[in-house]
Amino acid sequence: FPLEEVTQVAPVTCPPSIRDFYAFEEHVRRARSRRGLEVAKAWYDVPVFYFTNPAAVFGPHQGVPKPASTQKLDFELEVAWILGKEACSIPPEAAFDHIAGLTIMNDWSARDIQAHEMQVGLGPSKGKDFATSLGPDLVTLDELEPYRDGEHLDLTMTARINGETVSEGNLADLHWTIPQMTAHASRDTRLSPGDVLGTGTVGTGSILDLGTEAWLEPGDTVELEVEHLGTLTNQVAPPG
Repeated sequence: FPLEEVTQVAPVTCPPSIRDFYAFEEHVRRARSRRGLEVAKAWYDVPVFYFTNPAAVFGPHQGVPKPASTQKLDFELEVAWILGKEACSIPPEAAFDHIAGLTIMNDWSARDIQAHEMQVGLGPSKGKDFATSLGPDLVTLDELEPYRDGEHLDLTMTARINGETVSEGNLADLHWTIPQMTAHASRDTRLSPGDVLGTGTVGTGSILDLGTEAWLEPGDTVELEVEHLGTLTNQVAPPG
């Protein structure tokens, strides 16, 4: 079918689970410094992640409603990978055999809600519960082989708001590799086909990283572009 005659949806619209990691050191440093904190020593010991809402997945060009309870809506420029077959306690060197492909991920964040609830020491929860965008395509690993350097993929990552470039980074800057994160996620449990795993935000890949107060409002358009993965575009919609 000609692309202009179809409506693209997310590569998976209701995945079994979504795990989002925290794997770019520059983002971790910036995010924690905003709260007067150093990078936790444990961050270098294990690739940590949180679970987000599989029922709140948005595809390319869908409007993403701004939560009525936030004044600080943010984007997050990430890459996600989707499992193609079951994985249980696999070693890192087997991880690529279990991955169906890569896509772009926008982990939308309500920063004021997130900052408040995480004082409890658990979460994030409602600060992330409302939306995750995935797409536009699912790119198989054979397509990405020319960009591969060992366990890293050299892919340029760019974010634009209303056509203006606000962030640039590279997937190769990951501290924890995709195989390491996949193996860790599978430890003592079962990952299912369709499960989504995200890298976390690339350095400078959010308004929080940039240190501005120019939070997103209805009508703003966010474009996340990753080399060879395409461009994921969404417009912020009014609450509700």
